[in-house]
Order: sequence, then C-alpha cells, then structure tokens
Amino acid sequence: MYKKIKIIGIGMDGSNTLTQAGRRGIEEADLLIGAQRMLLPFKSLGKSEFVSYICEDIVKFIQDCEYKNIAVLVSGDCGFYSATEKLLPLLEDFETEVICGISAPIYFCSRLQIPWSRLHFVSLHGASGSIVRNVCSHEFTFFLLGGKITPSEICRRLCEYSMGHITVHIGENLAATSAKGERILSGRAEDFIDVATDNLCVMIVQNPHYERYIRCGIDDGEFIRGKVPMTKSEVRALCVSKLDIHKDDTCWDIGCGTGSVSVEMALRCTNGTVFAVDKNSEAVELTELNSKKFGCDNIKTIRSLAENVVEELSVPDCVFIGGSGGCIENIIRTAVAKNSYVKIVATAVSLETLFQCIDIFNKLGFQSETVQIAVTQTRKIGSHTMFCAENPIFIIKRKFCNKE
Repeated sequence: MYKKIKIIGIGMDGSNTLTQAGRRGIEEADLLIGAQRMLLPFKSLGKSEFVSYICEDIVKFIQDCEYKNIAVLVSGDCGFYSATEKLLPLLEDFETEVICGISAPIYFCSRLQIPWSRLHFVSLHGASGSIVRNVCSHEFTFFLLGGKITPSEICRRLCEYSMGHITVHIGENLAATSAKGERILSGRAEDFIDVATDNLCVMIVQNPHYERYIRCGIDDGEFIRGKVPMTKSEVRALCVSKLDIHKDDTCWDIGCGTGSVSVEMALRCTNGTVFAVDKNSEAVELTELNSKKFGCDNIKTIRSLAENVVEELSVPDCVFIGGSGGCIENIIRTAVAKNSYVKIVATAVSLETLFQCIDIFNKLGFQSETVQIAVTQTRKIGSHTMFCAENPIFIIKRKFCNKE
C-alpha cells in the first residue's frame, strides 16, 4: 500500500517556532509519531498517534499500520543531532519528505543577538565528551545538553582548568510557553557552578582568546617539569606528526613522563581521548598538571605498569611508546589485536631497544621505518655561542603498504 512519510522538525516547542510548512504537514497527516513531548502540542487536532522515539520501533509500526499519510515529529530541526539521520535509511522503501524546523542554536543565537554561523557544535545529549579542549580551540562553542552533563558541570570544569572568567550563556526550556517558561542566563562561568537547570538545556561558551592554530613542538620550557624524563620539542614534533592523529581518535601514550606527548596528542584529537600511562606517580602528577595548563580535559591518566592495563584500554587509533617498562612486545601485540590498522610510533635511545622494536614488527609481518634524529642546540657561554648536542634518538614507525 502506498504510504508517504514526512519527517517534520517542530522547532523548540511545536507552537511559536513551528514553520508553516511543518504545520501543514501535521494537519494533512493521518497519523503522528514521536516522543510524548513532541506529540503534546498537537493533542487538540485529534490525530491518531504512535508514541515512540526508537527508530526501529517507528519503522516497524509504519510497515504494519494501514495509515497512508504519516508525520514523524522530531525536535528542533531535522538536520541538527536528530533521529532523522538514522531514520531515513530505514524508510528507503517508502516515499519520504523532510520538512526542516528551527534548531536550538539558531533560536538561541537570535535571542542572544549573536551570529550562529560562528558556532562550533558539541553534543553532550546523553553522552560525555571533551569540554575544555573544545572551548580552548573555538571562539564560540555550542553545547547541546540533556544528559548527565549539566551547565553547572561545564562551569565547574572550566573553573577547574582556570577558565572561570570565560563568558557563558545558558538557555533553558527555549521558546517554552509552559508554566516553567524560558530562561536565559549570561555571565562568567564561575557565577554558575551551582546553578540548577532543567534537563532541556543548551549552552554557548565564548572564548575570545581561543587557539588560532594547533601547536606543534611546544617549547620545552612551557611544560611543568620535575625529575621525570620528557620527550623534547623537536623529537616530540616529529613523533606526533608521524601518527597523523584525527580529531576523534583514541590515543595511547605509554610511558607518558611529564605528559608533553600526551598534550600534543590531545591538541589534535579534540573529540577523542588520550590515555596517558606511567608507573611513576610523579609522572602521572606532572601529566595531570600539564593537562590542566594546556586545557586538555581529554587526557585520562593511569598510574600503572602498561602491561597491566593495556587490555582494559579503549581500542586505539594511535599509540606512542616512549617507555614500556620492558614490555614493549606485549603492548604492541595488544594494540594490534584491538585494531589491526593502529598507527604505532616508538622511540629508542639504545640499539637494543631499536632492534627489539624492529624485530617485533617483523614478527608481526609489518614493515617499519626508522629515523635517527640528533638535536644540537646553541648555548651562550660567556661571550661565545657554543653547540650542545642532545643524545640521538631513534624513532620507529609502523609503515603501511599501499594494499593496507
């Protein structure tokens, strides 16, 4: 039987922010489908309803029912973190039409009188994710909330990373005409660490001093230092560049030391996670301090021998091994078992470690490439400028063939 399904974005409330096209689509429908909150504004129409927000259940009902003109209602706009993306492929056997609505960021920005085209979007609706790292790297960050992470939690996180002075805007029950009503709050993050809000919230964080570029080879002197070894600037820049880290990658930094590599990884995987592992408690403390200094809340530190925790770590996309505690083969094998296409870079200061790395790659049937880097820096001694050489470092990378 012929059926036409219209997926309609009903705006913020299904009333004041419902478009004329959306209203017509709803009025022409024989059946309305959506979550209870979506259907509530249209009870007076007396339409048949199916209450659900589970895509598979919706499709099954559509397949089995006898209604011909069906409207599936989604909040805001169909193209903004909507069930529409998942629903459309499941409805390919039917004629479909998508009717756009007014999304939360567009409405919220109109109320704040700021352009929404400058927003960077992060969804924390029922999910966790990087907060501070996104704020550090963008001028305006829009957070779609509705899960465990609340506006007060975001403000507390910003304060924890010395960003309590940042301007935030909180939007609660946008466009609501109910008794609760709409509420918009603006001020410094530190002003809202205890604010109580409804679950239906959005937030914009404004950072005028955002990072204009991704730093590479950060000067060694910028890191908080201790007695723990650190991968130096020039070596670090080369190692990180060889990993080709993507924004949503999961990275391992094995033997994290002061956390310099962890930080440079985290700057690149804004929407991912860096697991920084070291058996030394001072190393873990320094990594945590440097994580806060550089605004990297996407670094998770673990104090342990790497071989004891790698089995429990999330599937890696990139692995850097700066110190393995003598268990480098187990670490590499575990990483490869989790992801056969994992990118691996290791450093070695001794010939024994170099040969061990190459041998492990050979046993696993991988090609590898090795670069030896010797950094020599100038130092002023009296009236003369002298050259001071650092120890040479071997950088071993898993190399992928074209067929891989």
